Amino acid sequence: MLGKGVVGGGGGTKAPKPSFVSYVRPEEIHANEKEVTEKEVTLHLLPGEQLLCEASTVLKYVQEDSCQRGIYGKLVCTDFKIAFLGDDESALDNDEAQFKNKVIGENDITLHCVDQIYGVFDEKKKPLFGQLKKYPEKLIIHCKDLRVFHFGLRYTKEEEVKRIVSGIIHHTQAPKLLKRLFLFSYAAAAQNNTATDPKNHTVMFDTLKDWCWELERTKGNVKYKAVSVNEGYKVCVRLPAYFVVPISLPEEDVLRFQGHGIPIWCWSCHNGCALLKMSALPKEQDDGSLQIQKSFLDGIYKTIHRPPYEIVKTEDLSTNFLSLQDIQTAYSKFKQLFLIDNSTEFWDTDIKWFSLLENSSWLDIIRRCLKKAIEIAECLEAQNMNVLLLEENASDLCCLISSLVQVMMDPHCRTRVGFQSLVQKEWIMGGHCFLDRCNHLRQSDKEEVPVFLLFLDCVWQLVHQHPPAFDFTETYLTVLSDSLYLPIFSTFFFNSPHQKDINMHQRQLSLPLTQSKSSPKRGFFREETDHLIKNLLGKRISKLINSSDELQDNFREFYDSWHSKPTDYHGLLLPHIEGPEIKVWAQRYLRWIPEAQILGGGRVATMSKLLEMMEEVERLQEKIEERHHSQGALPAEGPSLLRSSARLSSLFPFALLQRHSSKPVLPTSGWKALGDEDDLAKREDEFVDLGDV
Repeated sequence: MLGKGVVGGGGGTKAPKPSFVSYVRPEEIHANEKEVTEKEVTLHLLPGEQLLCEASTVLKYVQEDSCQRGIYGKLVCTDFKIAFLGDDESALDNDEAQFKNKVIGENDITLHCVDQIYGVFDEKKKPLFGQLKKYPEKLIIHCKDLRVFHFGLRYTKEEEVKRIVSGIIHHTQAPKLLKRLFLFSYAAAAQNNTATDPKNHTVMFDTLKDWCWELERTKGNVKYKAVSVNEGYKVCVRLPAYFVVPISLPEEDVLRFQGHGIPIWCWSCHNGCALLKMSALPKEQDDGSLQIQKSFLDGIYKTIHRPPYEIVKTEDLSTNFLSLQDIQTAYSKFKQLFLIDNSTEFWDTDIKWFSLLENSSWLDIIRRCLKKAIEIAECLEAQNMNVLLLEENASDLCCLISSLVQVMMDPHCRTRVGFQSLVQKEWIMGGHCFLDRCNHLRQSDKEEVPVFLLFLDCVWQLVHQHPPAFDFTETYLTVLSDSLYLPIFSTFFFNSPHQKDINMHQRQLSLPLTQSKSSPKRGFFREETDHLIKNLLGKRISKLINSSDELQDNFREFYDSWHSKPTDYHGLLLPHIEGPEIKVWAQRYLRWIPEAQILGGGRVATMSKLLEMMEEVERLQEKIEERHHSQGALPAEGPSLLRSSARLSSLFPFALLQRHSSKPVLPTSGWKALGDEDDLAKREDEFVDLGDV
């Protein structure tokens, strides 16, 4: 029987399987249109948000095989988001949701979060862009947070289809001007209603005092000084107004090449060694200019390299490490593993999942980043050497590696406030081009590279391997990655502090995410992925790592020595980087795929079950004590305060009560090609070990 607001039929997908019987004829849809419209959810607009276009009688499909089931509603497009408004009885009540977003709902997509748009024409899926001559009967939207939405338009009025499809394409794909971003409309409308969170003590590094405080905290003030030579951005718009340089460096040297070629301080180790970064000097052609640059760099080098008292090691990240193109290419392949249109596609892909994962090289890139950070930590900690990171603009890989080194070596950066301050110092003030790297203006796909997401993935590896060392969970990192595409925060929408300052009023916005119930104790979310998922993603990934890449002798000794001792969670922290230890961040990448979830599974469900049992034991003890002390009637049982563990998912809290697939663990689509049992045993790398289920 069909529930309210749920219909069968619809266009743009393959015909139902022979065993499926549809009890709703197309003409009945129009008869029910009025009833569906009356139950639509109200569209909630943020301050400054405006409705641009809308379409009624849109069918939001359920991603389950080709059953073509869905929910009726209205599809709208504002200058902030795409939203589906429908009567969905399967949605959770507010008191059921463990985690929700204050700004966007389950069926909302911010315009910046749209990755690709596809249309279905006569059962063929094609990418949509520009002006269309023919409009699709089904719209598919792939999001940057890896959600996939299917909207049926077969029974929507033709004029409404044209408006909504054209509007969505234009407002998500057309190049934009910075001032036209919703960020500015929201800032203007919400200016008087925004308050700073009094509990947020994140250091913003927008004053000289903040930098002096950081120098004092790390004991770096003996050899380094905070300078205000760029106050008002009169020297360089790429650098922050205030930053730190060696004490022996004359301030006029900062002026000489507009801040290029200057060793800028990142962090000081407990032994006095420092991590520095430097951008390249402008490229010159004539010999005279090159000689001037050489003499300048020689003088700069002597300020930080004074053997035997101070020795510096340089790491050229532009030539001897990853390229931005490597990162973008790897992630483009990697994300396709999770942009799944339906259950059939999931199981068809499952049989070759590990091969596709290996071909993406994403996990290997994570490993290389962690390895480079460990190498630098070894130089600072064991060899007592300064390390100077070199990069063309010192705003991409320098941000990534310097941040990882500090997370590994400085326990303050593993607290929530310390981590937020680290992001503010190394990424925001460090001039990472979020506007370009996230392609917020849609002006150049070539500039789009997920460098910050790579950093969060590397941090997740550390959190996953050493959860007690961190004051935050993987859920915090997942939320932070989602915030990249929420245009109500100025944090991730500019290329430099200068660009932000000249375009906005300085003000702090707290993240719009909360839990609808009080947070559990620290550590409750630790390792929220079930054992089966861990096996699926990590058990045989050792064959994906190039074991021939031998580690240097000093590095190997440092690495092995640290891992041979008990872990001090308040000191140096190194990750395991070999074989299956580098895993897929399941919570972020698999949270929207029901087939990859285990209802009632995972560490959170296990902990919840234990708490349920403890609560039951306490109630029984109270009954026994009451029976001993009173012959009267026993008091009525109060309601349990705990959630049933069977209702939790292995990817909690993002996948609570989502649809669960009834498909077997082993895909049936390829049974004929698998052969007998011996052949199946030979190909075990392609499947999950059933013994782990």
